[in-house]
Formats: sequence, structure tokens, C-alpha cells
Amino acid sequence: MAVYTQIDNPELFFQCKIYTGNGGSQSITFDGSENMQADMVWIKERDAAHSSSVIDSVRGVRKTLTSDEVASEITESNGLSAFDSDGLTFDGAGGNHVNDSSQATVAWCWKESATAGFGIETWTGDGNTNRDVAHNMSATPNVAIIKRRDSANSWIVYHHANTSAPLTDYLYLDTTDATSDASGAWIGVDGTNVELVQVFSATNTNTATYVGYFFAEKQGFSKFGSYEGNNNANGSFVYTGFSVAWVCVKNIDTGSTKWVIQDTKRSSSGGGNPADKRLKPNDATAEETDSAIDLLSNGFKIRSTGSYTSDADTFIYMAFAEAPFVNSKGVPCNAR
Repeated sequence: MAVYTQIDNPELFFQCKIYTGNGGSQSITFDGSENMQADMVWIKERDAAHSSSVIDSVRGVRKTLTSDEVASEITESNGLSAFDSDGLTFDGAGGNHVNDSSQATVAWCWKESATAGFGIETWTGDGNTNRDVAHNMSATPNVAIIKRRDSANSWIVYHHANTSAPLTDYLYLDTTDATSDASGAWIGVDGTNVELVQVFSATNTNTATYVGYFFAEKQGFSKFGSYEGNNNANGSFVYTGFSVAWVCVKNIDTGSTKWVIQDTKRSSSGGGNPADKRLKPNDATAEETDSAIDLLSNGFKIRSTGSYTSDADTFIYMAFAEAPFVNSKGVPCNAR
């Protein structure tokens, strides 16, 4: 029997939650049919120009990094206070606006799991040319996102589809830059370790502290690839093998192009297609209506022109599932 998916219910490992902040104490419950205790949350206020916050269970709920800035880690006195068994608890607005009063907010939430191909690691740099960082996933990462915590440094991104020689290329999450090339940017990526190099202060400077988020592709749950844009509203179709819940796209050829995130919870139609409410990891601006993408039962299709998602360039993407296209019993998911 064909293997259609390794994960029948993606809600056990990824959920997107929209909520309204109250500036004080509140607990929010995820919408999925299954409980999920998150280990990483990426939170963005949707209707105001505030930085997005990245928080994880390894560093602790009071430790915040902002994806659109080079800033070092911040310790908050209030804001997110707990990763609950099926949601999040807040005890204030937080300095990075994770729970501002009356503000529409979105939280993208992942559970750390080798089954789902997601690992969180922290380390102290040793300054050596080669440095192995174990990711504990028993699978080769397709994506690595690394941030220095104790100093102002860009977020450096490895993506296995970033050009034909991804070990010599990197992107910055906090900028609009195209792919940069550096010989030996990544020494190696395998099923046990990510090998880092000292040349990037973003990954292994002596005594510096870091956090890395590592993702390995899992059939029916996650997909990390590339596509060619055509600068047409009848844009490229990308097959993922699952109903897409969340997708992040970046033009790797042309500079001054934003990262774009779309999801099934936010759209002008109230969750249907097209998914036309974009947020930008490298930009603090509020949610915009543009860069429409259809999130489909087996992939996604670009429905707009322009450099963010559809120029005649190469784009890399990261996508996570709402449901597998066909589950392990051979039952197809509903069309979107």
C-alpha cells in the first residue's frame, strides 16, 4: 500500500490561532480538534506596525526575539506566560505587543517533535571553522533558521532549495536581500548535525549564544521547495501533497523583495480563497491585502502579479499542512 502521509493529523504539531489581545491576563485555546502544547510561537499584531515575536520553550516564555530586527534577545516582564496543553496564557501586553488591548493578533505555533521534523537547539559558539550542532530529528534538515541571541546580528537562513548549491548560499530573514553566496556558508547538513562555520558571526562566534530552528520535510505535513514565478495572476501551482494551512515565500533572485506569510485563518473571505492577507517576517508593518495565493487541498497556486510572489524569478517556500491530501487509510481530504 502506498504511503500517503507520515502524519494523519497535522493539528498535533502545527496550529494557527487568531485572537484579540486584552492587555492583561487571558488564556486562548487552539481551534483544532486535538490538543497541542506548542514549543515555538511566532506572534504578530495584525492591525498595527509592531515587530513580530519569536518565543520558544527551550529559551523560556519570557525570552523574545523579533524576526524583522537584528536586535538581541529581550527578557520580558509580562506577555506570554505559559505554553498550555492546548493554547497560550498571557499576563500582560508584553513589550513586543503579543497581547495589546483590542488588537487583532495571529500566533503561528509549532510543537517540537522528531516525528514532525522540527527541532529547537541552543548553543554557545566556539569560534572554530567547523562546529556540529545536533538537531535531534533523525532526519536531514531542509531548513535552518539561526539567530544570535546576545548581540545584534541578522537571522541567517539555510534552505535546501536555495539555488543548486545551497551549502554555499544563505538568506537573511530580517531583510529583503536576495540570496547571498559564500563558499562554505554551511559545511554540511545531515541526519545528525548541522555543521556551522565561524566565518558567520550569525552562527558560531566564540562565546556568543545562539538559537536554531531546524525543519525536516515530512510527507503529508511539511514541504520546503522552490518554484518559478511567471508574473501572471494565473500564477504557478506548487504541489505539496497536503491541504496547506500556512506558507512562507521569498524571492531569492531579486533584492528589495519581502518575505510573505499567508495562512488559512486570515483572508478577506473569512478563511477561504484567495488567502490575500499578507504579513512580512522582515517588516513590522500591519497586515496588508495583496499577494493573493489560493491554499488548496494538494498545494498552493499564486493568484497575483509582482515581485513578492510572482515575478519571473525563483522563489523558495516553506509550507505546513492543514490535512494530508490522502491520509494513511487512503481517504482524501476535502477540497478547499
